[in-house]
Amino acid sequence: MSQDLFQAPDYYQLDELLTEEHILVRNAAREWVKREVSPIIEEAAQQAKFPKSIISGLAEIGAFGPYIPEEYGGAGLDQISYGLIMQEIERGDSGVRSTASVQSSLVMYPIWKYGNEAQRKKYLPKLASGEFLGCFGLTEPDHGSNPGGMTTNIKDMGDYYLLNGAKMWISNAPFADVAVVWAKNEEGRIKGVLVERGMEGFTTPETHNKWSLRASATGELIFDNVKIPKENILPNKDGLGAPLGCLDSARYGIAWGAIGAAMDCYDTALRYAKQRIQFDKPIAGMQLQQKKLAEMITEITKAQLLTWRLGVLRNENRATTAQISMAKRNNVDMAIHIAREARQILGAMGITGEYSIMRHMMNLESVITYEGTHDIHLLITGMDITGISAFK
Repeated sequence: MSQDLFQAPDYYQLDELLTEEHILVRNAAREWVKREVSPIIEEAAQQAKFPKSIISGLAEIGAFGPYIPEEYGGAGLDQISYGLIMQEIERGDSGVRSTASVQSSLVMYPIWKYGNEAQRKKYLPKLASGEFLGCFGLTEPDHGSNPGGMTTNIKDMGDYYLLNGAKMWISNAPFADVAVVWAKNEEGRIKGVLVERGMEGFTTPETHNKWSLRASATGELIFDNVKIPKENILPNKDGLGAPLGCLDSARYGIAWGAIGAAMDCYDTALRYAKQRIQFDKPIAGMQLQQKKLAEMITEITKAQLLTWRLGVLRNENRATTAQISMAKRNNVDMAIHIAREARQILGAMGITGEYSIMRHMMNLESVITYEGTHDIHLLITGMDITGISAFK
């Protein structure tokens, strides 16, 4: 078991832009990752098993609903604190960050924003503590980038709703206690539905043979005439804008998280380059290796500035969907390129589980696709600046 020697880069002294609370929150998450995630994550990824032992720790560092008010069990933190927690967790592993992102932005957020008081009190404290884990059902086998075309549906049966359909590529699905599911009613309007484990006709088969996010549990949600109590409908927002609002929060967290993965790859490559001797000197003294490392820290620094500014806008409720899309797309693309360059610096050692780089690289292949693909986010920016939609 290798020791976690990670040292976070801060080339532009960006810590000076953070509050004392931000730094305390980030450092607590960083130390927890070093202590609890780094020693076990390579084995978990090799075995393709989600390490359930870390759930209580994620709750303790405030990773479940950091910005949810304290009265519902959340930490009551701001958006920059949320981002910093996601950064540190993804520095450990993208799959672990996915678990926290889904719990916070795709389960707790819609219950808090779109639910009623009874729903908030019933679910949020248990989700914040890790007693309950949740998942988010939007993507379907035939509807990914076009979620509005979903066929999952609810039918009003008088005393209850009948839910039918299927969702796939769902993080946390195999063990989730509650699923926030999006389905069309008989008028074609999209509604949020709270589906609980144990409801008859609700199954969550696990997705196997993944090369990516191997330490995260992925599955399907199958609904076969599931009876949904009417009190399990989210009452305060419907239409496609409801799930997309959740995705804004999740994508914002991903924009920060990807920086963590990039930092880890950069730090690993820098340390290795200083230690690896070829032609009688460290390869860090070779021009091409310096080029790679200098470009890495440049791109990380640019991404840090992008997300910090986005966090300020989020705190002021001024960040747009298009701005979030830009950050998600840029930062994940940045991280995946850094992972590939870092792997080359390590040579053959870069493909082994002794180092984190190949695991990050494989994970980022999922991150660059989920929560809006690389290309779709580019078109969101294009539509925003031209006023013309390329989707229709």
